Amino acid sequence: MEQQRRHYQWIWRWHFYAGLIFAPFLLVLAITGGIYLFKAEIEQALYKDLYSVTPQSEEMPASHMFSAVKEAYPQVAITRYRPADAPDRSAEIGITNSNGTAMTVFVDPYTMNIIGTLDDADRIMDKLEKIHGELMAGTIGDRLVELAACWALILIITGAYLWWPRKREKVWGVVLPRMSKGSRTLVRDLHVVPAAWISAGMFFLIMTGLPWSGFWGTQMQNVVTNSGEGYPPSIWVGQAPLSNLKTEDVADVGWSAENLPVPQSVQSAYMPLSIDDAMQVIDERGIKPGYDLFIPQDKTGVYTVSAFPPKAQDEVTMHIDQYTGAALADYRYDDYGPAGKAIALGITLHKGSQFGMINKLIGLAVCIGMVLVIVSGMLLWRKRKHGAPARPAVGVAKGLWVLIILLGLLFPLAGASMLVVFVIDLVVKRAKGGRTT
Repeated sequence: MEQQRRHYQWIWRWHFYAGLIFAPFLLVLAITGGIYLFKAEIEQALYKDLYSVTPQSEEMPASHMFSAVKEAYPQVAITRYRPADAPDRSAEIGITNSNGTAMTVFVDPYTMNIIGTLDDADRIMDKLEKIHGELMAGTIGDRLVELAACWALILIITGAYLWWPRKREKVWGVVLPRMSKGSRTLVRDLHVVPAAWISAGMFFLIMTGLPWSGFWGTQMQNVVTNSGEGYPPSIWVGQAPLSNLKTEDVADVGWSAENLPVPQSVQSAYMPLSIDDAMQVIDERGIKPGYDLFIPQDKTGVYTVSAFPPKAQDEVTMHIDQYTGAALADYRYDDYGPAGKAIALGITLHKGSQFGMINKLIGLAVCIGMVLVIVSGMLLWRKRKHGAPARPAVGVAKGLWVLIILLGLLFPLAGASMLVVFVIDLVVKRAKGGRTT
């Protein structure tokens, strides 16, 4: 019994400090994630005047719209084209000016009238995504977000141990909050009970978000690719290209296609394809509007098609020779290995798009639950009169050591931070004249 109490103290101590340090980061992730679930709806409201057109009998060819944009902006390079994916939706043409500023021009596909422009850097939901993914702080922010996510998993594991009822018949304070036991008990229950209800959802959101992280996600992507779970050789027409340029460097594509090498167009007697010819090739390959077409910017560049739709099963990444119109690579969900398919599905579920509004509402419920758990945990800390949980006099049990080592190996950033915490804890104990264990 005494040994179990010491184990409880150790786990509580780790849970307390991890929650105290990473609560602000997790609160930002929960709030921004809950909002980002409704990206499509929010953008439709924000940019309604740019998106909406009056349907007419026939759309103009893409080349006509390109000419209209070039006439209005003669000094820009056209980099991207997104055809209208609904009768009342405008087409988008991405441009880059001489200063390197990327903008989107919205064109009425029936009249070729330019509806308006939007600086890509001013897209509100893109800024929100940067806050969610990297706290608007680049690589350092990305690592902090990844570290917070990894420690959130540790919080879930340690919290589950602390929550686990010691009496089987116990319900109140475990699966239902106690409303008449005083404010401190209520705050405690509003921390513990919602956490128990949404722990599976939190775990899922964290694990499906980690593939996008800069360190862990990159290592996972390399493992998937090098193990043959990534792009298969069968997608190439002829030999796979020897290229150092990755598809993520030229287009926004699905996770499994980011490491796909970009082939080169082989210059020949052929004239480069017109945009209308490229669109015909795409249509013949059965790809429906809802994709972005990235335009080659030099003589060896390729047309790159990226369909990154709500459902993972509809993802497409295709490279087209700009002279012959040959599909040099056609990479779709069915070509992914099991790991690639699982991660692609996880990402669309994480973003709330795979199953439409029900997916978004479930994700929102988990995010709201996370906010409640974090805020109630911070209130518990404020109400606590004795500071942090006391450090047990004996060392960590072997089983806990195994768990800590496994977590540290699986999530290296968290493992490195654990070592830092152990060293600090040891130094503080020695400074106080404690006995090392």
